[in-house]
Amino acid sequence: MRLPITPSEIAPRIATGAFILNSGLGKRGADPGTAAGLHGFAAGTYPFLKKVPAPTFAKALSTAEIAIGVALLTPFVPTAVAGAALTGFSGGLLGLYLRTPGMTKPGKSVAPTQEGLMLSKDVWMFGIGIGLLTEGLLGKKETRTAKAKKTTKRAARKATRTTTKKAAKLAATSKALGSKAREAVAA
Repeated sequence: MRLPITPSEIAPRIATGAFILNSGLGKRGADPGTAAGLHGFAAGTYPFLKKVPAPTFAKALSTAEIAIGVALLTPFVPTAVAGAALTGFSGGLLGLYLRTPGMTKPGKSVAPTQEGLMLSKDVWMFGIGIGLLTEGLLGKKETRTAKAKKTTKRAARKATRTTTKKAAKLAATSKALGSKAREAVAA
């Protein structure tokens, strides 16, 4: 049985999966102060999160990170699914980076300040997510096309061999009939 991933997908899935899983496990037993800090930081950028209690938010964030990390590390999870999860998660983190004051340099810059450096790394996770999603949705079609071409070539070779054998048999029959016809005329 073939896995639904290709060798080129293994390294990015392991790197991001291990990183996110570790982050989620670290938040699993967050104390009230840590939960409040995580919640306050996220709610400042995404106001709808203010309605969610801090411990609930920390537990949900931890669970989401663990689930995404496990999905990335599990080879049976299709690449498109793992890529979509990573893209959505890292997109939210990038929004946090871009919308939080003091994370980027003044003006319309996306360059990180010293404080924003810890969040700017989410760009690579977003890039890997887009790459996995693209590979999962489009890359497999190339494989199917290559398989179809291979099957078509194999069928063409078989047809050529069959036709060649039939042509040789027909030529032999024709030669035999020609010999018999000459004998009949000579007789």
